Amino acid sequence: MAVSPCPVAGSHNGSAQLHPILKLVAQRVALSLLLLLAASVLIFVGTQILPGDVAQSILGQSATPEALANLRRDLGLNDPPVTRYFDWLFGALQGDLGTALTNGRDIAESLGGRLSNTLFLAFWAAIVSVPLAIMLGLVAVRYKDRWPDKLISGATLASISIPEFLIGYLLMFYLGVQLRWFPSVATIHDGMSLGEKLNTIALPVMVLTLVVLAHMMRMTRAAILNVMQSAYIETAELKGLSGLQIIWRHAFPNAIAPIVNVVMLNLAYLVVGVVVVEVVFVYPGMGQYLVDHVSKRDVPVVQACGLIFAAVYIGLNLVADLVSILANPRLRHPK
Repeated sequence: MAVSPCPVAGSHNGSAQLHPILKLVAQRVALSLLLLLAASVLIFVGTQILPGDVAQSILGQSATPEALANLRRDLGLNDPPVTRYFDWLFGALQGDLGTALTNGRDIAESLGGRLSNTLFLAFWAAIVSVPLAIMLGLVAVRYKDRWPDKLISGATLASISIPEFLIGYLLMFYLGVQLRWFPSVATIHDGMSLGEKLNTIALPVMVLTLVVLAHMMRMTRAAILNVMQSAYIETAELKGLSGLQIIWRHAFPNAIAPIVNVVMLNLAYLVVGVVVVEVVFVYPGMGQYLVDHVSKRDVPVVQACGLIFAAVYIGLNLVADLVSILANPRLRHPK
Protein backbone atom coordinates (compact mmCIF):
# COMPACT_ATOMS: atom_id res chain seq x y z
CA MET A 1 0.00 0.00 0.00
CA ALA A 2 2.85 2.40 0.80
CA VAL A 3 4.85 1.57 -2.35
CA SER A 4 2.37 2.64 -5.03
CA PRO A 5 2.54 6.46 -4.56
CA CYS A 6 6.30 6.55 -5.29
CA PRO A 7 6.26 6.00 -9.09
CA VAL A 8 3.28 8.31 -9.40
CA ALA A 9 5.20 11.11 -7.69
CA GLY A 10 8.26 10.44 -9.84
CA SER A 11 6.25 10.59 -13.05
CA HIS A 12 4.58 13.76 -11.88
CA ASN A 13 7.97 15.43 -11.31
CA GLY A 14 9.19 14.30 -14.72
CA SER A 15 6.20 15.84 -16.49
CA ALA A 16 6.46 19.00 -14.38
CA GLN A 17 10.00 19.60 -15.68
CA LEU A 18 8.71 19.99 -19.23
CA HIS A 19 5.61 21.89 -18.31
CA PRO A 20 7.00 25.44 -17.74
CA ILE A 21 8.95 25.52 -21.03
CA LEU A 22 6.13 24.06 -23.10
CA LYS A 23 3.66 26.47 -21.55
CA LEU A 24 5.86 29.50 -22.26
CA VAL A 25 6.58 28.36 -25.83
CA ALA A 26 2.87 27.90 -26.52
CA GLN A 27 2.14 31.34 -25.07
CA ARG A 28 4.83 32.99 -27.22
CA VAL A 29 3.62 31.27 -30.41
CA ALA A 30 0.00 32.24 -29.72
CA LEU A 31 1.02 35.83 -28.95
CA SER A 32 3.03 36.02 -32.18
CA LEU A 33 0.05 34.83 -34.22
CA LEU A 34 -2.17 37.43 -32.55
CA LEU A 35 0.40 40.14 -33.27
CA LEU A 36 0.55 39.10 -36.92
CA LEU A 37 -3.24 39.21 -37.13
CA ALA A 38 -3.27 42.69 -35.56
CA ALA A 39 -0.53 43.80 -37.96
CA SER A 40 -2.59 42.59 -40.92
CA VAL A 41 -5.54 44.66 -39.68
CA LEU A 42 -3.37 47.77 -39.32
CA ILE A 43 -1.84 47.26 -42.77
CA PHE A 44 -5.25 46.87 -44.41
CA VAL A 45 -6.80 49.81 -42.58
CA GLY A 46 -3.76 52.00 -43.26
CA THR A 47 -3.93 51.39 -46.99
CA GLN A 48 -7.69 51.96 -47.10
CA ILE A 49 -7.63 55.35 -45.40
CA LEU A 50 -5.04 56.79 -47.77
CA PRO A 51 -6.35 59.92 -49.48
CA GLY A 52 -7.46 59.74 -53.08
CA ASP A 53 -9.24 57.17 -55.21
CA VAL A 54 -7.40 54.04 -56.35
CA ALA A 55 -9.44 53.75 -59.54
CA GLN A 56 -8.86 57.42 -60.34
CA SER A 57 -5.11 57.09 -59.83
CA ILE A 58 -4.97 54.09 -62.17
CA LEU A 59 -7.09 55.49 -65.01
CA GLY A 60 -6.01 59.11 -64.66
CA GLN A 61 -7.92 62.37 -64.51
CA SER A 62 -9.48 61.94 -67.95
CA ALA A 63 -11.34 58.73 -67.04
CA THR A 64 -15.09 58.67 -67.57
CA PRO A 65 -17.47 57.91 -64.68
CA GLU A 66 -18.49 54.67 -66.41
CA ALA A 67 -14.87 53.51 -66.65
CA LEU A 68 -14.28 54.39 -63.00
CA ALA A 69 -17.39 52.49 -61.92
CA ASN A 70 -16.39 49.42 -63.94
CA LEU A 71 -12.88 49.43 -62.49
CA ARG A 72 -14.17 49.82 -58.93
CA ARG A 73 -16.45 46.85 -59.52
CA ASP A 74 -13.61 44.76 -60.99
CA LEU A 75 -11.33 45.58 -58.07
CA GLY A 76 -14.03 44.86 -55.50
CA LEU A 77 -13.91 48.40 -54.13
CA ASN A 78 -17.70 48.46 -53.83
CA ASP A 79 -17.65 45.58 -51.31
CA PRO A 80 -17.72 46.35 -47.56
CA PRO A 81 -14.23 46.82 -46.03
CA VAL A 82 -14.67 43.82 -43.71
CA THR A 83 -15.43 41.56 -46.68
CA ARG A 84 -12.41 42.86 -48.59
CA TYR A 85 -10.17 42.36 -45.55
CA PHE A 86 -11.12 38.72 -45.03
CA ASP A 87 -10.89 37.99 -48.76
CA TRP A 88 -7.38 39.44 -48.75
CA LEU A 89 -6.38 37.66 -45.51
CA PHE A 90 -7.64 34.22 -46.60
CA GLY A 91 -5.97 34.69 -49.97
CA ALA A 92 -2.67 35.58 -48.28
CA LEU A 93 -2.91 32.49 -46.06
CA GLN A 94 -3.24 30.38 -49.21
CA GLY A 95 -0.28 32.09 -50.89
CA ASP A 96 -2.38 34.35 -53.11
CA LEU A 97 -1.21 37.91 -52.53
CA GLY A 98 -3.28 39.33 -55.36
CA THR A 99 -2.42 41.08 -58.60
CA ALA A 100 -0.51 44.33 -59.04
CA LEU A 101 -2.78 47.12 -60.25
CA THR A 102 -0.11 48.81 -62.35
CA ASN A 103 1.05 45.89 -64.52
CA GLY A 104 -1.43 43.08 -63.81
CA ARG A 105 1.32 40.65 -62.74
CA ASP A 106 0.94 38.17 -59.89
CA ILE A 107 2.44 39.74 -56.75
CA ALA A 108 3.69 36.46 -55.27
CA GLU A 109 5.70 35.70 -58.43
CA SER A 110 7.13 39.21 -58.56
CA LEU A 111 8.09 39.12 -54.88
CA GLY A 112 9.75 35.69 -55.04
CA GLY A 113 13.04 36.82 -56.56
CA ARG A 114 13.05 40.15 -54.75
CA LEU A 115 12.49 38.53 -51.36
CA SER A 116 15.40 36.16 -51.99
CA ASN A 117 17.58 39.16 -52.93
CA THR A 118 16.64 40.98 -49.71
CA LEU A 119 17.34 37.86 -47.62
CA PHE A 120 20.65 37.40 -49.48
CA LEU A 121 21.71 40.95 -48.58
CA ALA A 122 20.54 40.60 -44.97
CA PHE A 123 22.29 37.23 -44.60
CA TRP A 124 25.71 38.51 -45.61
CA ALA A 125 25.28 41.67 -43.54
CA ALA A 126 24.50 39.44 -40.53
CA ILE A 127 27.48 37.17 -41.28
CA VAL A 128 29.74 40.23 -41.01
CA SER A 129 28.03 42.26 -38.28
CA VAL A 130 27.05 39.66 -35.65
CA PRO A 131 30.51 38.08 -35.02
CA LEU A 132 32.15 41.50 -35.29
CA ALA A 133 29.74 43.03 -32.76
CA ILE A 134 30.20 40.19 -30.27
CA MET A 135 33.99 40.29 -30.64
CA LEU A 136 34.10 44.08 -30.15
CA GLY A 137 31.80 43.73 -27.13
CA LEU A 138 34.13 41.15 -25.56
CA VAL A 139 37.17 43.34 -26.23
CA ALA A 140 35.39 46.38 -24.74
CA VAL A 141 34.63 44.40 -21.57
CA ARG A 142 38.19 43.07 -21.33
CA TYR A 143 39.61 46.61 -21.52
CA LYS A 144 36.79 48.37 -19.68
CA ASP A 145 37.32 52.14 -19.23
CA ARG A 146 40.64 51.97 -21.07
CA TRP A 147 41.46 53.31 -24.51
CA PRO A 148 40.24 50.25 -26.53
CA ASP A 149 36.85 50.44 -24.80
CA LYS A 150 36.57 54.19 -25.36
CA LEU A 151 37.71 53.91 -28.99
CA ILE A 152 35.22 51.14 -29.82
CA SER A 153 32.33 52.91 -28.05
CA GLY A 154 33.10 56.24 -29.70
CA ALA A 155 33.41 54.79 -33.19
CA THR A 156 30.21 52.77 -32.93
CA LEU A 157 28.25 55.70 -31.50
CA ALA A 158 29.48 57.88 -34.37
CA SER A 159 28.33 55.29 -36.92
CA ILE A 160 24.86 54.98 -35.41
CA SER A 161 24.47 58.77 -35.21
CA ILE A 162 24.87 59.25 -38.98
CA PRO A 163 21.79 58.50 -41.14
CA GLU A 164 22.21 55.34 -43.18
CA PHE A 165 21.51 57.05 -46.51
CA LEU A 166 24.35 59.52 -45.79
CA ILE A 167 26.71 56.66 -44.93
CA GLY A 168 25.66 55.01 -48.18
CA TYR A 169 26.36 58.08 -50.30
CA LEU A 170 29.74 58.66 -48.58
CA LEU A 171 30.85 55.07 -49.17
CA MET A 172 29.53 55.23 -52.71
CA PHE A 173 31.52 58.40 -53.43
CA TYR A 174 34.84 57.38 -51.86
CA LEU A 175 34.94 53.60 -52.39
CA GLY A 176 32.85 53.44 -55.56
CA VAL A 177 33.66 56.61 -57.49
CA GLN A 178 37.02 57.83 -56.20
CA LEU A 179 38.83 54.55 -55.49
CA ARG A 180 36.68 52.31 -57.75
CA TRP A 181 37.00 49.37 -55.36
CA PHE A 182 33.34 48.38 -55.53
CA PRO A 183 30.45 49.14 -57.91
CA SER A 184 28.27 52.09 -56.92
CA VAL A 185 25.06 50.42 -58.11
CA ALA A 186 24.27 47.08 -56.48
CA THR A 187 22.30 45.43 -59.28
CA ILE A 188 22.50 41.63 -59.16
CA HIS A 189 20.91 38.95 -61.36
CA ASP A 190 20.77 35.15 -61.55
CA GLY A 191 23.56 34.92 -64.14
CA MET A 192 26.19 36.27 -61.72
CA SER A 193 28.51 34.02 -59.73
CA LEU A 194 28.63 34.18 -55.92
CA GLY A 195 31.87 36.15 -55.99
CA GLU A 196 30.42 38.70 -58.41
CA LYS A 197 27.32 39.07 -56.26
CA LEU A 198 29.37 39.57 -53.09
CA ASN A 199 31.52 42.19 -54.80
CA THR A 200 28.36 43.96 -56.03
CA ILE A 201 26.66 44.07 -52.61
CA ALA A 202 29.83 45.03 -50.69
CA LEU A 203 28.79 48.66 -50.18
CA PRO A 204 25.20 47.91 -49.01
CA VAL A 205 26.59 45.28 -46.62
CA MET A 206 29.03 47.85 -45.20
CA VAL A 207 26.22 50.33 -44.61
CA LEU A 208 23.97 47.79 -42.90
CA THR A 209 26.88 46.54 -40.79
CA LEU A 210 27.71 50.04 -39.56
CA VAL A 211 24.04 50.71 -38.77
CA VAL A 212 23.43 47.61 -36.61
CA LEU A 213 26.94 47.14 -35.22
CA ALA A 214 26.75 49.80 -32.50
CA HIS A 215 23.51 48.54 -30.95
CA MET A 216 24.63 44.90 -30.84
CA MET A 217 28.09 45.76 -29.52
CA ARG A 218 26.86 48.00 -26.72
CA MET A 219 24.18 45.52 -25.63
CA THR A 220 26.77 42.72 -25.63
CA ARG A 221 29.07 44.86 -23.51
CA ALA A 222 26.27 45.81 -21.08
CA ALA A 223 25.05 42.20 -20.72
CA ILE A 224 28.53 40.83 -20.00
CA LEU A 225 29.36 43.65 -17.56
CA ASN A 226 26.15 42.87 -15.69
CA VAL A 227 27.19 39.21 -15.36
CA MET A 228 30.74 40.20 -14.33
CA GLN A 229 29.34 41.50 -11.03
CA SER A 230 28.18 38.00 -10.00
CA ALA A 231 29.74 36.00 -7.18
CA TYR A 232 30.93 33.13 -9.38
CA ILE A 233 32.99 35.59 -11.45
CA GLU A 234 34.83 36.58 -8.27
CA THR A 235 35.40 32.89 -7.55
CA ALA A 236 36.87 32.42 -11.03
CA GLU A 237 39.18 35.36 -10.42
CA LEU A 238 40.35 33.82 -7.13
CA LYS A 239 41.15 30.61 -8.99
CA GLY A 240 43.66 32.56 -11.05
CA LEU A 241 41.89 32.56 -14.43
CA SER A 242 42.82 35.32 -16.86
CA GLY A 243 40.40 38.06 -17.83
CA LEU A 244 39.68 36.60 -21.27
CA GLN A 245 39.12 33.11 -19.82
CA ILE A 246 36.64 34.48 -17.28
CA ILE A 247 34.77 36.43 -19.93
CA TRP A 248 34.67 33.61 -22.48
CA ARG A 249 34.03 30.63 -20.15
CA HIS A 250 31.84 32.14 -17.45
CA ALA A 251 30.45 35.59 -18.34
CA PHE A 252 29.56 35.18 -22.02
CA PRO A 253 27.56 31.89 -21.69
CA ASN A 254 25.47 33.38 -18.88
CA ALA A 255 24.81 36.58 -20.86
CA ILE A 256 23.72 34.76 -24.00
CA ALA A 257 19.96 35.36 -23.53
CA PRO A 258 19.98 39.20 -23.73
CA ILE A 259 22.64 39.04 -26.46
CA VAL A 260 20.46 36.73 -28.57
CA ASN A 261 17.52 39.09 -28.07
CA VAL A 262 19.36 42.12 -29.39
CA VAL A 263 20.94 40.11 -32.23
CA MET A 264 17.54 38.89 -33.39
CA LEU A 265 16.08 42.40 -33.21
CA ASN A 266 18.88 43.67 -35.42
CA LEU A 267 18.51 40.74 -37.82
CA ALA A 268 14.85 41.70 -38.13
CA TYR A 269 15.95 45.25 -38.90
CA LEU A 270 18.34 43.94 -41.57
CA VAL A 271 15.34 42.44 -43.39
CA VAL A 272 12.67 45.05 -42.67
CA GLY A 273 14.81 48.18 -42.55
CA VAL A 274 16.68 47.76 -45.82
CA VAL A 275 14.27 49.98 -47.77
CA VAL A 276 16.49 53.07 -47.65
CA VAL A 277 19.67 51.14 -48.44
CA GLU A 278 18.04 49.34 -51.39
CA VAL A 279 16.79 52.63 -52.81
CA VAL A 280 20.21 54.30 -52.42
CA PHE A 281 22.08 51.49 -54.18
CA VAL A 282 19.24 50.59 -56.61
CA TYR A 283 19.25 47.05 -55.22
CA PRO A 284 16.51 44.79 -56.69
CA GLY A 285 14.98 43.78 -53.37
CA MET A 286 11.63 44.11 -51.64
CA GLY A 287 12.36 47.63 -50.40
CA GLN A 288 12.94 48.95 -53.90
CA TYR A 289 9.84 47.11 -55.13
CA LEU A 290 7.76 48.60 -52.31
CA VAL A 291 8.93 52.18 -52.96
CA ASP A 292 8.27 51.85 -56.70
CA HIS A 293 4.67 50.77 -56.13
CA VAL A 294 3.96 53.20 -53.28
CA SER A 295 4.64 56.04 -55.71
CA LYS A 296 2.13 54.45 -58.12
CA ARG A 297 -0.42 53.87 -55.31
CA ASP A 298 -0.50 50.12 -55.97
CA VAL A 299 -2.38 49.11 -52.82
CA PRO A 300 -2.20 45.28 -53.18
CA VAL A 301 1.60 45.41 -53.52
CA VAL A 302 1.92 47.67 -50.46
CA GLN A 303 -0.29 45.32 -48.45
CA ALA A 304 1.67 42.24 -49.52
CA CYS A 305 5.06 43.80 -48.72
CA GLY A 306 3.82 45.09 -45.37
CA LEU A 307 2.46 41.66 -44.42
CA ILE A 308 5.72 39.91 -45.36
CA PHE A 309 7.81 42.44 -43.45
CA ALA A 310 5.55 42.04 -40.40
CA ALA A 311 5.75 38.23 -40.58
CA VAL A 312 9.56 38.30 -40.78
CA TYR A 313 9.88 40.76 -37.91
CA ILE A 314 7.45 38.91 -35.63
CA GLY A 315 8.98 35.54 -36.59
CA LEU A 316 12.52 36.59 -35.68
CA ASN A 317 11.29 38.07 -32.39
CA LEU A 318 9.57 34.74 -31.68
CA VAL A 319 12.86 32.93 -32.29
CA ALA A 320 14.60 35.34 -29.89
CA ASP A 321 11.97 34.68 -27.21
CA LEU A 322 12.27 30.91 -27.64
CA VAL A 323 16.08 30.99 -27.45
CA SER A 324 15.89 33.15 -24.31
CA ILE A 325 13.48 30.68 -22.73
CA LEU A 326 15.69 27.70 -23.57
CA ALA A 327 18.83 29.55 -22.40
CA ASN A 328 17.29 30.20 -18.97
CA PRO A 329 18.52 27.46 -16.56
CA ARG A 330 15.66 28.17 -14.15
CA LEU A 331 13.20 27.09 -16.83
CA ARG A 332 15.30 24.17 -18.05
CA HIS A 333 15.72 22.81 -14.52
CA PRO A 334 12.63 23.77 -12.50
CA LYS A 335 12.48 22.78 -8.85
